[in-house]
Amino acid sequence: MAGLVAAVRLAEAGLRVVTVAKGYGSLRLAPATIDILGYRPDPVDSPAQALPGFAAAHPDHPYAQVSPDVLAKSVQWLKEHVDTYSYVGEPDANMLLPTALGVPRPSAVVPETMAAGDLRSAGPLLIAGFGVLKDFHASLVAENLTAATAARGRAVRARPVVLNPSVNGDADVGALALARRFEDAAFRGVVVEELRAAATGDEAIGLPAVLGLDQARSVWTELQQATGRPVFEIPTAVPPSVPGLRLAQALQDRLRRAGGRLVLGAEAAGPELRNSELVGVRIRAAARVTPRTCRWVVLATGGLSAGGIAVDTAGALREPALGLPVHGPGPGETGFVPGYLSDHPMETAGLRVDSRLRPVGPDGEPVYPNVYAAGAVIGGARPWREKSGDGISLSTGYLAADEILKEAG
Repeated sequence: MAGLVAAVRLAEAGLRVVTVAKGYGSLRLAPATIDILGYRPDPVDSPAQALPGFAAAHPDHPYAQVSPDVLAKSVQWLKEHVDTYSYVGEPDANMLLPTALGVPRPSAVVPETMAAGDLRSAGPLLIAGFGVLKDFHASLVAENLTAATAARGRAVRARPVVLNPSVNGDADVGALALARRFEDAAFRGVVVEELRAAATGDEAIGLPAVLGLDQARSVWTELQQATGRPVFEIPTAVPPSVPGLRLAQALQDRLRRAGGRLVLGAEAAGPELRNSELVGVRIRAAARVTPRTCRWVVLATGGLSAGGIAVDTAGALREPALGLPVHGPGPGETGFVPGYLSDHPMETAGLRVDSRLRPVGPDGEPVYPNVYAAGAVIGGARPWREKSGDGISLSTGYLAADEILKEAG
């Protein structure tokens, strides 16, 4: 997300942009909700109100460099640039959305197809699974949701049902294949009839997030109108994520329409220097390394899990794309502690950046004044614990483009 957000902004402003990626990135694995700040470690009701204090208490966190104004602008930008379907919500308040494990998950800005599942104000729920989709278990979701909301002091009654529309005779299909089936009117008609027969009272209907790819908005709207009930999607736990695919495709389409290029299957192999100044990036593709001249670089290669930050067998950290200095535990220092869910020092490993998101060295000065970092390659965060990863990627990608556009005039 960080790289595509920056690339689209720059291309739409008229700059020549090439996005180079080794693979598709983690967006296709993500639920496509924008989790800004869910825990600190206590649950957060309003990310916008919590962030100033959170940033002050965590000066090395990426949010320490992102103002509330930039965060709000980045959210508004996303809403205007995703035309597959609408995003709803604001940084002012977290919704509580059900996960595929039936756990309430705080998120501030979400696809409209998920918003009716907000557990803060939900009534009775019918959780509908599919017999052919083994990645989503309606009974597990319903049982855990009822227990989890009761523990929070406001019990939401949820009950499961399993739908069995014919899917070409297949006994087992994945989320992506089922999403494609939902773009067939006859298939939707069968699903609607089963939902009408199963729903009672004023139940809202929760379905796995498979309501189409290119036609998600129209499929979701049709199901709501045909059943006469609120319908909401619940992201599945097993990749690929259909909402993530929708968001990735929407941003890539925007990039291409703006004249930007997306090159897959290539990776940055080092800086191209002239008199110690970075004038380009060496790109490895098809066993060849070729320098590509550029005026600015946005480094959005991800953190440890994505390979944007690497660690060798001796425990030494490095940034493989441009050779930038990495902040984190070194060889012989404690990177991990015994408790599986403890705060591991290695979790926050990554680049340190200045107020303009330029990676800095030990002296606090930018290593290359024309390089900007965005997303998980910036250290200091624990996104899985904070529920902050998408907000960091969106806001830093937006801010990195902002800084370049100021220089470009």
